[in-house]
Amino acid sequence: MLLDGIEDEEKWLAEGIASVQQNALFMHRALDANNLRDALKYSAQMLSELRTSKLSPHKYYELYMRAFDELRKLEMFFKDESRHGVSVVDLYELVHHAGNILPRLYLLCTVGSVYMKTKEAPPKDVLKDLVEMCRGVQHPVRGLFLRSYLVQVSRDKLPDIGADYERDREGSTVMDAIEFVLQNFVEMNKLWVRLHHQLRTSIGLSGLQGPGQDRDKRGKERSELRDLVGKNLHILSQLDGVDLEVYRENVLPRVLEQVVNCKDELAQYYLMDCIIQVFPDEYHLQSLETLLAACPHLQPTVDVKTVLSQLMDRFSNYAATCHDVLPEFLQVEAFAKLSSAIGKVIEAQVDMPVVGAITLYVSLLTFTLRVHPDRLDYVDQILGACVKKLAEKPRLEDKRATKQIVVLLSAPLEKYNDIVTALTLSNYPRVMDHLDNETNKVMAMVIIQTIMKNSSCISTADKVEVLFELIKGLIKDLDGTTADELDEEDFKEEQNSVARLINMLYNENPEELLQIIYTVRKHIMNGGPTRLPFTVPPLVFSALTLIRCLQAHDGDVVGEEVPATPKAIFQLLNQTIEALSVVPSPELALKLFLQCAEAANDCELEPIAYEFFTQAYVLYEEEIAVINYSLDRSLQLNSESTIHGEWFLNPLSAEDFFFLGNQDSKAQLLKKPDQCRAVFACSHLFWVDDQDGDKDGERVLLCLKRALRIANAAQQMANAARGSSGPVTLFVEILNKYLYFFEKGNPQITSNMIQDLVELITEEMQSDSVTADPASYAFFASTLRYIRFQKQKGGSIGEKFEPITV
Repeated sequence: MLLDGIEDEEKWLAEGIASVQQNALFMHRALDANNLRDALKYSAQMLSELRTSKLSPHKYYELYMRAFDELRKLEMFFKDESRHGVSVVDLYELVHHAGNILPRLYLLCTVGSVYMKTKEAPPKDVLKDLVEMCRGVQHPVRGLFLRSYLVQVSRDKLPDIGADYERDREGSTVMDAIEFVLQNFVEMNKLWVRLHHQLRTSIGLSGLQGPGQDRDKRGKERSELRDLVGKNLHILSQLDGVDLEVYRENVLPRVLEQVVNCKDELAQYYLMDCIIQVFPDEYHLQSLETLLAACPHLQPTVDVKTVLSQLMDRFSNYAATCHDVLPEFLQVEAFAKLSSAIGKVIEAQVDMPVVGAITLYVSLLTFTLRVHPDRLDYVDQILGACVKKLAEKPRLEDKRATKQIVVLLSAPLEKYNDIVTALTLSNYPRVMDHLDNETNKVMAMVIIQTIMKNSSCISTADKVEVLFELIKGLIKDLDGTTADELDEEDFKEEQNSVARLINMLYNENPEELLQIIYTVRKHIMNGGPTRLPFTVPPLVFSALTLIRCLQAHDGDVVGEEVPATPKAIFQLLNQTIEALSVVPSPELALKLFLQCAEAANDCELEPIAYEFFTQAYVLYEEEIAVINYSLDRSLQLNSESTIHGEWFLNPLSAEDFFFLGNQDSKAQLLKKPDQCRAVFACSHLFWVDDQDGDKDGERVLLCLKRALRIANAAQQMANAARGSSGPVTLFVEILNKYLYFFEKGNPQITSNMIQDLVELITEEMQSDSVTADPASYAFFASTLRYIRFQKQKGGSIGEKFEPITV
């Protein structure tokens, strides 16, 4: 049925165009012959085709344009009185005798255009006559195109300031032009609205109820006719005589009255948008109250949020390009009026979705940040209104609304490039509370990235408190989520960002820095076992920074919870790091214990340093040393080396030092080569090579001999298990330790011991049971070259190495 209708419409259009072309041909012949009577006859017959009611608005437009092109030629003929010999006054009377009203009115508009151009009659009289007579056509489509033709042929003859048609003897003014255009606008809008009801009735009678294709098609065609109505407003905006005063007192009230009274959703939305687009920003600013007062009176289904958003976007761009107008915004109280209008619209449209309200607040915030960037109270007021709207929904499930909230929260960050400013907004975290967990984390990452991008300094505990409330989605599990559900790479990126943020928190005032540390600790300790390994280390180093700061000030600071003495801070660190040891993350905890031991030793707090060393060693024995070797064969040795390095660089008292050294030398590792290397590494603990360092040659020798026995046992075990002794690398490494302490002057290490060890290695390497290993051979050869080099030095060194034969 619909397909048959389309085919019929195409046939009717083709017939109409053929008739227009045929009558236009006869009209051209009459024009060439200067035959006025035949020209009027055939032009009337041509225009009679526009009387059809069978065509849709789109097809009718095609037919209209064919006739419009021919009317331009007829107008040129009417202008040349010498060709037809009739005055324009008589011609105007003559076309009144056309048989049908529609052709008659088209001809009257054409002759009227010529009549006004000759100035033989006041333009205001001709315009009034034409606009009144056009009321004779009340068919929506035919009437719209007729009035569109009227305004098109008369627009360059309107009396305007500086125009020739204003200075006639009857006193035509720009107000006459305004009245003509406004009257034509009102009548065209009525016809356009009537078309909506006509189409709805015709669809209902045809039985095509519901969202069918035909109804959608008709609705689209009606929408396409909107520019015919909007053309009147465009002409008004082009008149020089429509200044701010005229616009505010005459034009805008008349237009808005028609917009509100038409009660048509499409018409109201389009005309409000048209008003905003065609008239200058300055006019909107100075008549803002009148324009906004119409918004609550529009139909509930009108998309007012888009209209207001476009208005605020225009204001924002206006302020950005013309900085001189900023005082005018303050003078007219633009923010207060816009904010009030938005509130009234939201209140009036109870069914407005949340995303619509948030979109309005985003536009208002954009406007505020551009026009009033220094008014943080305005920004906070907008966020507060947003919170009030969001509070109506217990849970925000609209993804579009969520995206708009992210835009809303990101705007202050982008504008001020400083998170510190956003932290002063009391409603900022309240808006974030309405985000779902995933979006909350996204927004938290945006905040952290903004801080790092701008190197913002968060230097007070109060601001840190607010900041960590904003990013709480990253530092602890929110309701309904667990760390196990997170993507591992994303999780690591988030936690590394939090760690970098903690490193950026600083204040030169030790008291304030202490409060920052307490605040951060309060938040991150709720992060759970997966987050603590990322967030505890930066907190520890911040606390160590504070301790060094106190050293520099040579005094203590009174904190809120406990006095900020190095001792108290070390106690806090001890409790904090212990949380890592039970996460479990023992290796990290061990390293942090040793860092604290080093700092305590620097502060000459030997008991505290000893306690941290003890904690490290207990952690090593209870957590690290019991790890199955097959699972992590390097962790134990790395931990041993770390402990040795710290002990070596931070020697304690002799009693504490030797106690810990003895305990370490008794450490048990699962594999003999590892045991051997750990034991000879312990020899350095008993020989500190500086002027005041402790030197116990006997204990050094004891470690080396024990290492030698373990190496020998390792060879024997390898020979029993595999039939070969394995490489002699361990013996070469022990030889190098002997050479080191021999050269450093350990009296317990003699040249005979070194000689015996060299001969032992040489004998082992020549044995058939030893596995050939080029690396071991090269290592031993290099060691022998070193001995020869030392012998060749001469002096005391050469004399010392002389007894050794290689």
